[in-house]
Amino acid sequence: MMKTIWQSNGISEAARQLCQAAIGLIVLSGLAGCASIKPDTATVDDAHVTAAWVEMSGGNQAIARANTTLAQCPMISFDGTQTRMNLRAAAATISRRPTISAVADSKPSVFATATCEAPLPQHVTQITIGARALPVPRAEPQRIVILGDTGCRLKKTDRIFQDCNDEAAWPFPHVAEKAASFKPDLVLHVGDYHYRETTCPDNSEGCQGSAWGYGSDAWFADFLQPAAPLLAAAPWVFVRGNHEECARAGQGWFRYFDSRPYQPERSCDNSDNDHNANYSEPFAVNLGAHTQLIVFDSAKLGQIALSPTDPQYIKYLGQFQTVARLAAKPGVRSIFTSHHPAFGFVQYGHGGPVGFGAALQSVMRALYPDTYFPPEVELAIHGHVHNFQALNFSSNHPATFISGNGGDVVDPNFPVPFPADVTPAPGTTLESIAHTNTFGFMTMERDGADWIFKVYTRGGEKMAMCTMPAPGKIHCDKTDYIG
Repeated sequence: MMKTIWQSNGISEAARQLCQAAIGLIVLSGLAGCASIKPDTATVDDAHVTAAWVEMSGGNQAIARANTTLAQCPMISFDGTQTRMNLRAAAATISRRPTISAVADSKPSVFATATCEAPLPQHVTQITIGARALPVPRAEPQRIVILGDTGCRLKKTDRIFQDCNDEAAWPFPHVAEKAASFKPDLVLHVGDYHYRETTCPDNSEGCQGSAWGYGSDAWFADFLQPAAPLLAAAPWVFVRGNHEECARAGQGWFRYFDSRPYQPERSCDNSDNDHNANYSEPFAVNLGAHTQLIVFDSAKLGQIALSPTDPQYIKYLGQFQTVARLAAKPGVRSIFTSHHPAFGFVQYGHGGPVGFGAALQSVMRALYPDTYFPPEVELAIHGHVHNFQALNFSSNHPATFISGNGGDVVDPNFPVPFPADVTPAPGTTLESIAHTNTFGFMTMERDGADWIFKVYTRGGEKMAMCTMPAPGKIHCDKTDYIG
């Protein structure tokens, strides 16, 4: 279309290329002859798109999302048919709300871009915004990249200011680029995208100039920009982490990644609505005909066992009943994913590893006293703990992966050999564990009717491989410390 217009105006090829560059910059009037060209609307729109991605929602609905500096949403093309994306959330400045930070360390949230969206038609084969191609969902994904806890920590209350300007100290940009080179069909992020909560102090050279707070500049620096290669590589399943609860980065979470329609009362803009916005119903994403992911929002989960009269207990109990209904699908194996682990280990200070997840466990045991999970759940994948763990049980409990080593400050390594007398939850018997605090990611790759799991460093070197010899069980070629 553009070539026909240029030819009909008698513009040379060299001038055409110059004009095209000018159109990409939205500078049309400064070059002789370009004023006669009417640029394709989608091309102009694309020049103002700062980020674009595809994500999976409940019912296996795929959604295209884009952030734009224009007030009007861009045009999107599905197999050559153009339509305008729908406005999800307009650019806005949100008055400062109560956060986990002191008032002096908080500020209003400025969202300089509008967020737009469009549901993808079934069986679409090409998705574009101007010249920008978006990834197309696959009915039977063959390779899935899994990572979590990716942001750069700037947190005054922890007195931790990560060197966001140094990829050795904050490797997420490198992790995302390397993971994209694996050409995945899907990406699963297990939560905690945003860590830049307070300003970098003057005496911390490695984070000088870093965006902070909960507006679009911090989201762009901490996730949207470094994740761009991986966002372009495959559709995503986004799991909400505790850093995306309402008193933290919940506003950006609902604008960008929550898979449901945007609602002001579930935007985290007004703290009076946090009791509602901090919780979301579970949903399932098909990984082909015989496997599904069940996505659970644990953003507001604490660490202490909950009383049955606690409103949070009642809320989560109802949501685990939804998990059970989603899992009860004949002939389908279920993988449960939430940010907080149901089973896993954490190590505080100089103490040894201890079980983690009492709050979640207290709710799960009310429904399944012996197994915690519905019987159809064969595997669990989490983040939150800043290391990698692969847990296999001799008891009747699903194997668990923790992939929380994607970029934020990693936890200390567990002792080697791993203590034989610790357990992640009452009634569980740990058979084996593989663990490391090396930065990196993991993949889940189809092997006929089964899956193989591979663990990689930030540079893409394989550290370990795990197979599933039986439902609910994994076998890793390395155990204890890997790296």
